[in-house]
Amino acid sequence: MGSASPALIAVAHGSRDPRSAATVSTVVADLALRRPGLDVHPAFLDLSTPSVGQVVDSLAARGHTDAVVVPLLLGSAYHARVDLPDLLARARSRHPGLRLTQADVLGMDIRLVTALRERVLATGADIHDTGLGIAVAAVGSSSPEANHRTRHVGRLLAAGTAWRTSVCFVTAEPGLPQAISRLRARGCARIVVAPWFLAPGLLTDRLITTASDIAHAAPIGNHPLVGEVIDSRYTTAVRGLDARRMAA
Repeated sequence: MGSASPALIAVAHGSRDPRSAATVSTVVADLALRRPGLDVHPAFLDLSTPSVGQVVDSLAARGHTDAVVVPLLLGSAYHARVDLPDLLARARSRHPGLRLTQADVLGMDIRLVTALRERVLATGADIHDTGLGIAVAAVGSSSPEANHRTRHVGRLLAAGTAWRTSVCFVTAEPGLPQAISRLRARGCARIVVAPWFLAPGLLTDRLITTASDIAHAAPIGNHPLVGEVIDSRYTTAVRGLDARRMAA
């Protein structure tokens, strides 16, 4: 049947925890309201359904000729650079008439950092509190380079506040206990854990279990700025497509 604009496939990692997929579905539903007329679909790399392949097959069956794939990932590591491109390559071989364009990851967009700051403020934190330490907890990567880039989130989060921050990881070192110890050593009397995660799940639960005696902000979740960033990644990718068509 075709479509005036490329379809948008919002691809999340996936989780055994149903809260994760539910959050992604809500984000995609909000995005569809933001962009009426745009064909928007959630998909998952693993553990949740529908899979990327299932969504691509469905779009091809419905006659779409273009789709933009936006990875709902906060870092550009293995999933964005290997897993997803491999899945899309296999999908292209099945559907040569459907052009699939992978957009940039959500990454450390300042709008997402703003959303995380609002989650921290919702715990009762005060931006002028000089005794407040924020443990920014990310999933972690096997790539030291990727983990080093994540530390920039802490600097962005604290900008314009009196907060001290320390970045830690759930699946890599340093972990949350080390971050808390560092903040205590720097004189922080109060600590809030800020999860650099889009959705709640088993890993955010692990953070709460690890430090149940301190405040934990909610994950970024379906904050309106998430849809804004997805829309921005999609629009940039479409502009690139249009430019290539004009140059051809």
